[in-house]
Amino acid sequence: MYYPMFYFDPTYIFVLVGLIICLAASAKMRSTFSKYSRVRNHWGMTGREAAEQVLHRAGIYDVRVEHISGNLTDHYDPRSKVLRLSDATYNSTSVAAVGVAAHECGHAVQHATGYVPLKLRSSLVPAANFGSSIAWPLILIGLLINGQSSALFLNLGILAFSLAVLFQIVTLPVEFNASSRALHLLSGNGMLYEDEVRSVRKVLTAAALTYVAGAASAILQLLRIIVLSNSRRR
Repeated sequence: MYYPMFYFDPTYIFVLVGLIICLAASAKMRSTFSKYSRVRNHWGMTGREAAEQVLHRAGIYDVRVEHISGNLTDHYDPRSKVLRLSDATYNSTSVAAVGVAAHECGHAVQHATGYVPLKLRSSLVPAANFGSSIAWPLILIGLLINGQSSALFLNLGILAFSLAVLFQIVTLPVEFNASSRALHLLSGNGMLYEDEVRSVRKVLTAAALTYVAGAASAILQLLRIIVLSNSRRR
């Protein structure tokens, strides 16, 4: 009896490596946050109180601090000037919560001071969203058809996905800078002791690794698309 062999696409190695990197970074973030979410800061500040203090000490008084449901869904919305803190941050008095709140304040400070990479990232959002949604349909069409049109669709797909990759890359300095600002504001204003600042640094470093992993995964995916495209052309 004949059993057909299943085709193995060697480019899946790019997907696998990217997945492993993202899972490892996510696990590191969860374990680090969990560890320091059990350490109470010496002032007993909640994430909300820490955010308000950091914003005011940075001279920002027009940003509201609000609660948002979910776990680690914290973010700063520059359009409405609202800093939203999640369940794990808003009312928590942990060192981890203060660190996350201060990091989001770092984005508010970036917005207030016109930080260029933040402006660039914001301008890339529409293009990145469109690129990530249209890239694979274009690539699949290019892989399925023949002739010159195939190359056109493949190139358009690569270009579209490159916009999403560019967004991931631009995100890195924005996140690193926000963490740097957070650590400076927390230590410079005496809001945390030195050992607490070190703990916050570990939490924010673990969080930064998730963005690095996301960028690495996107780059690997782009490399896979390019390899598939070149193989199709040959």
